Amino acid sequence: MASRRNSSNVEPILAALATMQANVERSQKSQAHDYLEKFQKSPEAWKETHVLLSSPNTVAEAKLFAATTLKGKITYDLDQLPRETLPSLRDSILNLLISYREGPRPVRTQLCVCLANLAIQMLEWKDVLSHVGSAIGDSAGDCILEFLKVLPEEVTEGRKINLTEDELANRTKELLEDNASQVLALLVQYSSSSATAAFNPRLYECISSWLREIPAGDVVNSPLLDAIISSLSNEDSFDASVDCICTILRDTREVDESIEVIQTIYPRIMSLRTKIAQVADSGDLETYKGITRIFAEAGEAWVVMIARLPAEFNGLVESILECCGRDQDRDAIALTFLFWFELKQIITLEKYKQARIHYAGVFGKLVDIMIKHLEYPNPDGDNADLFDGDREQEEKFREFRHQMGDVLKDCCDVITVTECLGKSFNLTQRWITTYGSQASSVSVPHWQELEAPLFSVRAMGRMVSPEESVVLRQVIPLIVQIPDHEKLRFQAIMALARYTAWTAQHPEFLQPQLKFIIAGFSHSSKEVVRAAALAFKFFGTDCRKLLEGSVTELHSFYESVLDSLPPMSQEEITEGVACIISIQQTNKIYDAFKLYCDPVIKRLMSRANEARDARDDASKLAVADYVQILTIFVQNIQPDVSPREENPAVKYCQEILPVLSTIAENFTDSTPILERVCRCWRYMVLSYRTAILPLLPTLAQQLASGFENSRQGCFLWATDSVLREFAEGAEFVDPSTSQAIYNFFEQQALAFLRIMNDLPAEELPDVIEDFFRLLIDALIYYHQQLLLSPVCQHILSASISALTLQQELPLKATLHFLRDFLSYGTDHPNSSNFDSHDDTQALRGNPLHIQQAVRGLVVAQGEPLVQRILTGMMFTFPRDCFYDASGVLLSLFEVVPQETGSWLKGTISMLPVGSIRMGEADRLMNAVGTKVQAGDLRKVRVLLQDFTTSYRRRNVAPREGLGRLEATRFRFNG
Repeated sequence: MASRRNSSNVEPILAALATMQANVERSQKSQAHDYLEKFQKSPEAWKETHVLLSSPNTVAEAKLFAATTLKGKITYDLDQLPRETLPSLRDSILNLLISYREGPRPVRTQLCVCLANLAIQMLEWKDVLSHVGSAIGDSAGDCILEFLKVLPEEVTEGRKINLTEDELANRTKELLEDNASQVLALLVQYSSSSATAAFNPRLYECISSWLREIPAGDVVNSPLLDAIISSLSNEDSFDASVDCICTILRDTREVDESIEVIQTIYPRIMSLRTKIAQVADSGDLETYKGITRIFAEAGEAWVVMIARLPAEFNGLVESILECCGRDQDRDAIALTFLFWFELKQIITLEKYKQARIHYAGVFGKLVDIMIKHLEYPNPDGDNADLFDGDREQEEKFREFRHQMGDVLKDCCDVITVTECLGKSFNLTQRWITTYGSQASSVSVPHWQELEAPLFSVRAMGRMVSPEESVVLRQVIPLIVQIPDHEKLRFQAIMALARYTAWTAQHPEFLQPQLKFIIAGFSHSSKEVVRAAALAFKFFGTDCRKLLEGSVTELHSFYESVLDSLPPMSQEEITEGVACIISIQQTNKIYDAFKLYCDPVIKRLMSRANEARDARDDASKLAVADYVQILTIFVQNIQPDVSPREENPAVKYCQEILPVLSTIAENFTDSTPILERVCRCWRYMVLSYRTAILPLLPTLAQQLASGFENSRQGCFLWATDSVLREFAEGAEFVDPSTSQAIYNFFEQQALAFLRIMNDLPAEELPDVIEDFFRLLIDALIYYHQQLLLSPVCQHILSASISALTLQQELPLKATLHFLRDFLSYGTDHPNSSNFDSHDDTQALRGNPLHIQQAVRGLVVAQGEPLVQRILTGMMFTFPRDCFYDASGVLLSLFEVVPQETGSWLKGTISMLPVGSIRMGEADRLMNAVGTKVQAGDLRKVRVLLQDFTTSYRRRNVAPREGLGRLEATRFRFNG
């Protein structure tokens, strides 16, 4: 009867697990998932998991599910069991471990974790290791080793266990520190217990885990070191042994405290050097990576010693260099990059100048190795695919090249840029001498050997001073003459783009480069064209003074290529010409602005007319792209004009403003167009500041009507720039203008509140984010008006409603606003407020009537605010929002401590029954009350974060059935 009853209890669980594995509809899987999730948190799970694990007929997936569920129960729900039943639970887990001592390993691992977590929480269980060892027996070596391995890991993660800090610290000492020597002896004994024991990977996993507690010196000075080194020759134990050695090495980073350990282990590490060539010749990639990792980790750990004693540690550095040089597949070399960076960092200090001189030869060889590894593959046939059609491998190689470029930069710091560039130049010259005469328009022999040094020249560009006068004078003329091969032309153009600052100081080299770049726009390769556009941007930016007289000539070129370029390249070439226009004399800027932008406006209007009747998004995106081009001109053309003079750029903006306004009015349903138009308007304000005042009435009207009609947050984003630029007290802004701007802001706020009344917050995440970022600035510049305005109470209600969202960015914006808002309820608001009537600019305090106004608003709406914050932390907020959410609670305790404590207690009492432990709420409130009375509000924050984190872990948010804590819809009548 009992067996039949147990079977019937687990049958729904097995059925749900089968549904999760079956090819059924999503709704059925969702129902099964919900059932299993609820089961995992139920008290019945204690019994049913044991039934599943004890039955020989249970399938493997169900056993693993049961073991995982039991682990969660012990970690989070141990309070569901009477304390006197814990020894029985311990014994039952030990019996299960005996049953699974031979596997399956995933189940055995979960059971070991169960036992470890129970050991942490059973404070009365003092003889954990001896008890487990005697219960499982010597014959179950892997089982014992696995338990020993997980025990330190679980103790280290002890914050998820419901113990106090003191209890956890004491338990850590009892379980780990007090047992370290016993465990070491046990591991030494096991390693020599049989012929196979020393090659058991579980042994080395266990050593690695216990190195948290056992000093590395104790392991190194024991027979275990011989076992670890010997196990590197065994395929089964190799990976675990490498991990173990690297863990020991990391434990010796404090070199002054680890001298004896380093002296012992260094010759053992160096004895592995012969393996580098052996493994490289064998083609065993994984073993080669393991050997490389050991040498690289040794170098990283002992980099200080390498700098202090270069002669003594030269062998180690040479070994790492050999690992780089022999890595033909380029799979292991990345493991050394951090070492080379750290070595560069330390030997470039004046203190280690001798080490820098000593290792100069090594870094010189490293440059040669890196440039060789930069070469593209050399497939069979001229037209063969370089990566056999594997685009993922091609992208990986491209990213990898940039990492190698960083190593080349490190080499520049050690042996000078001139020497590194000289190596690239010599390789380029060698190719020209050897193969240059054989190159043609259809075939370039061994192009990889030329492309790699070109890439290295590009990679080292950031390290080269504009004053360099040795190598670049020889390199640049060579680059502009390289053969017309797609990869070579691309790399040559990109290399030239890195040296535009140098060219600006060496004008005699400009025209050949510019001619080379402009020719790239006619190339058949799209990559080369994109590279040319990027390079032109840098030439226009850095060489603008040299190109000042070429505005008219470049306009013809600009017009000829603009429409043929992809959007990104259009933006880049536009930025280049805009920078050249920006250097013109003030009386010429309007004409140049108009020369370039009038044709863009014509294209924009034409595309807009086409897009109005089109049904596809592509035509609307084309409109947005041309608006972006106008924005780039506005961003970069900022003439230096006195505030009392007419700004020529503003004069032209006044001409194009009606066109942008018409586009915004006609495309209220196109987010890309509206965002680009608002971005253009925003940069008109940011670029020309108070000079934009003549356009301000029209601009404000468009921002207000645009937001009302489209309900797009970009209009609020643009409003923010107006608010900041024309705030009260801003230079050249009179009080009436500032007041008009505040009225304009309040108009936008009312429009937002009406929108939020009509639609749920879930449909407005972007608008909510933009609105509360606008409010943050409104508090800085207009807090006097805003906090005393009737609209403020509705804004606070809207912020509470916005806290129901689950997206990080709008939540962060809302929480930041709330923190700033609440700070005005104290005498130290978050934004500074200076009195500039005299030269001292004394800091004014927060007026009492402002503090009282904020407190009044908080008292009126604090309870739902606390509910939303606490519920969000327990159920819905992304983890990155926790700090700001707890900061809001901290501010509430600072502004109205008694009321906040009462709201907190009321909110906790509304949580679903059974979701918190007995007495947990009372302990929290008593602790909070004590800290509040003591004025230690920071500790209150920690208490609340720990409580909500623990609750969330136990209950796996979000959950159904929140009852009275369900949020209410925001309502506004205004």
